[in-house]
Amino acid sequence: MDELLSTTHPRMFSLQKIVEISYYNMGRIRLQWSRIWEVIGDHFNKVGCNPNEDVAIFAVDSLRQLSMKFLEKGELANFRFQKDFLRPFEHIMKRNRSPTIRDMVVRCIAQMVNSQAANIRSGWKNIFSVFHLAASDQDESIVELAFQTTGIIENYGNIYFLYFSPSTIDSFQDAVKCLSEFACNAAFPDTSMEAIRLIRHCAKYVSDRPQAFKEYTSDDMNVAPEDRVWVRGWFPILFELSCIINRCKLDVRTRGLTVMFEIMKTYGHTYEKHWWQDLFRIVFRIFDNMKLPEQQTEKAEWMTTTCNHALYAICDVFTQYLEVLSDVLLDDIFAQLYWCVQQDNEQLARSGTNCLENVVILNGEKFTLEIWDKTCNCTLDIFKTTIPHALLTWRPTSGETAPRPPSPVSERPLDTVSQKSVDIHDSFQPRSVDNRPQAPLVSASAVNEEVSKIKSTAKFPEQKLFAALLIKCVVQLELIQTIDNIVFFPATSKKEDAENLAAAQRDAVDFDVRVDTQDQGMYRFLTSQQLFKLLDCLLESHRFAKAFNSNNEQRTALWKAGFKGKSKPNLLKQETSSLACGLRILFRMYMDESRVSAWEEVQQRLLNVCSEALSYFLTLTSESHREAWTNLLLLFLTKVLKISDNRVSMRLRIQPNSSSLIHVGMPGPRVAVQELSEPNQAVPRLHCCLCRTTSGLAVSSSVLLCSLISSSLGDSVGEGSESLGIPRQVPGFPQH
Repeated sequence: MDELLSTTHPRMFSLQKIVEISYYNMGRIRLQWSRIWEVIGDHFNKVGCNPNEDVAIFAVDSLRQLSMKFLEKGELANFRFQKDFLRPFEHIMKRNRSPTIRDMVVRCIAQMVNSQAANIRSGWKNIFSVFHLAASDQDESIVELAFQTTGIIENYGNIYFLYFSPSTIDSFQDAVKCLSEFACNAAFPDTSMEAIRLIRHCAKYVSDRPQAFKEYTSDDMNVAPEDRVWVRGWFPILFELSCIINRCKLDVRTRGLTVMFEIMKTYGHTYEKHWWQDLFRIVFRIFDNMKLPEQQTEKAEWMTTTCNHALYAICDVFTQYLEVLSDVLLDDIFAQLYWCVQQDNEQLARSGTNCLENVVILNGEKFTLEIWDKTCNCTLDIFKTTIPHALLTWRPTSGETAPRPPSPVSERPLDTVSQKSVDIHDSFQPRSVDNRPQAPLVSASAVNEEVSKIKSTAKFPEQKLFAALLIKCVVQLELIQTIDNIVFFPATSKKEDAENLAAAQRDAVDFDVRVDTQDQGMYRFLTSQQLFKLLDCLLESHRFAKAFNSNNEQRTALWKAGFKGKSKPNLLKQETSSLACGLRILFRMYMDESRVSAWEEVQQRLLNVCSEALSYFLTLTSESHREAWTNLLLLFLTKVLKISDNRVSMRLRIQPNSSSLIHVGMPGPRVAVQELSEPNQAVPRLHCCLCRTTSGLAVSSSVLLCSLISSSLGDSVGEGSESLGIPRQVPGFPQH
């Protein structure tokens, strides 16, 4: 080594003689040669890292010649000497930062692979280790050459995998890790995408040759034969894909995520149950708060894109392999959905509720009673934790002034402002048929535009609170829609509302109308107690929204503090949709012959809900607020009139004078209810004469509604509207 230390004229005579000695002794038996190479190899490690490039180049070139000669001999089974012989290349690549030397090492390895691939056995481990080190380089020529050579996995697959010896399996994990490192090099995105494709190609070979992995053994591996294909084959592939997801930029990690779940969907039928547990420990790392980016913008983008994509993919895999995964994964999925709705990200929170709906609708028919209990409890937990209680309790700090000048439009009460323009929930994206966002995944700033508006207008202490409250409002309405879709099937309720409205407009109620999709929902699989649990969630949400909408002072304070746009906020959609869903559930149960045992409780709940709702409706003075209840009242009237004849009390009848038009505090809008009973009919039929004005659609006489529901729900309740706690004569309403 001393003669090589000269920086100007190093002497390489001794180094050349060492190369010659190595060449002449290569024919010795492996035991002798391994001891010789242990000394010579260490010398090449040092010389290859010499700061003088001429010395290092000579060492690497000499090492190449020796390696080519050595590889020609091949390697017997159960020997690992190729791995020892090629280790100096790995050492030089790791320690020498000279671009020239690194490029030369890669070229030497590439030459060996191209000329001696059929003879390489244990040496693959060193080869992939060298390429792994080259993969993170910033020199394009080094990365490109290394990756092209790594392509032997595909181009020479019949060589690399045909000789699928134990030593080849031993290097398989290194090959996948090498490809993962190529994928994570942000400087070369095309190479990253191609590397992910090759990882996908590796999965095919594992699937085609599981027996080779089962037969593989090593001294450091104490694994049952049936699990070896998982430990040495599937797990490295899926783990490295998860590393790509966690390390790379959006486009690359999205591709990695897609390939990961493609592999699960394609080959998951070969996985054992306990393999899935290991796998989803990896998958759920995607949602790990501790691993999310530190920057708020990057974190929001991660949640909006990667977490969102992963959530839907997990639910797809769960649906595909329900029988295997229901025992091992369901609790984790519910916990993950719960986590998603707790995050301060609207898109992710909405996706959490949408995925809950998808999982239940697609798999509910196969759910056991225990799973249904877990599903209802998960829904209940999400409901309880996302009620935005602070909307009612928040108070501005002392001395705080409104951040915006007063506006005549903004200061108007709720009834003079369009419902759509002020509702907190109007920032929703519409759902598509399969409940996935219609628009492609976009940046966090676009997805959370409304939250950004709040942050730009509200004072700093309120920014975070208001953004979180808005997201909770989003989740509440999404959950209401989720329950409706689960119980009655998506779009069923909207179709029913449209039919009710059309019937009212043509002055007739069609008693033979049946919604074709009503039996596609999960109603028939839910017990009465489970339905009551969902009903309690809906009513709690309704009462909260009702309390907020009635608190004009609080809404004004929130508006002045910069919460939700140019007008005072309201929760009209939440107020009406939650009650509508609850009424649909109660009326469906009340007319269900299979739930006779629950009829008494259903009847009492129905009367209480209707009494409370109608009492509240009679107090409304806002025209737009009453307009929001139009579909709700039509639903109620139609449901009452469709109750079967044997459930209707014969004691109370609608008197002829009740068919006269009754105004409900608005000029123009009205509903006339006429009794069209034939001699053999006990059910009064409804004719809605809707008068259109600039005020909107008409609403019915609440006094008459009370009479209808009392007569329809039986004698035990009493007669007339007074049985519901609503007076026959309401102040401001005409006496008939």
